[in-house]
Amino acid sequence: MLTEIDHVAIAVNDLEAAIAYYRETFGAETVHRERIDSDGVEEALIKVADSYVQLLTPTSDASPVAKFLANKGEGIHHVGYRVASCAQALDAVKAGGHRVIDEAPRPGSRGTTVAFVHPKGAFGTLIELVEE
Repeated sequence: MLTEIDHVAIAVNDLEAAIAYYRETFGAETVHRERIDSDGVEEALIKVADSYVQLLTPTSDASPVAKFLANKGEGIHHVGYRVASCAQALDAVKAGGHRVIDEAPRPGSRGTTVAFVHPKGAFGTLIELVEE
């Protein structure tokens, strides 16, 4: 079902500083930026091989990323896995009796379709299913 790692998301307080860190330290350039108002975040994607480092910063105090930063501080927020069909993967997770955040797939960044699996049923890791 999981075909590869799409991205590792890192929650940051200062997106510009995080972008500069990756550029200056690793020579890594941002390949995509997007504001996702429905999630209350702005993202910057840095390509690493066939995957991304997704730097996330909240655009509102009500966003889940703002709550994460307030409770846990900066760091890894979630792991995104590519799947052939987000709907089928999500159905399989639910059929296995596992908790989900999204009951149905929804639009994600880069024109993807996504759904989140709750970390309480996934050994403390928030998982994003990503269909390109």
